[in-house]
Amino acid sequence: MDFDQDKVDEVVMGLLTLTMFEDHGIVRAWKGHDWDVMDRLHERGWIRDPKGKAKSVVLTPEGVARAEALFDKHFSSRAND
Repeated sequence: MDFDQDKVDEVVMGLLTLTMFEDHGIVRAWKGHDWDVMDRLHERGWIRDPKGKAKSVVLTPEGVARAEALFDKHFSSRAND
């Protein structure tokens, strides 16, 4: 299937906002998304390496800001006005 990987990455990054939580000063999110997407988010510097046994992934400070902005862009009720 052919698709726009950048758009998928944006939406997944925005969706991470729904499961973000702070753990000892580190922002994490549950990582139940496609591994290829998670690898691309890591390559962009938005999350730390998603490989490992942990069920969550650490978001970088840039990643937290990006996730919140992308969530607002794609899912805010204001985005559709």
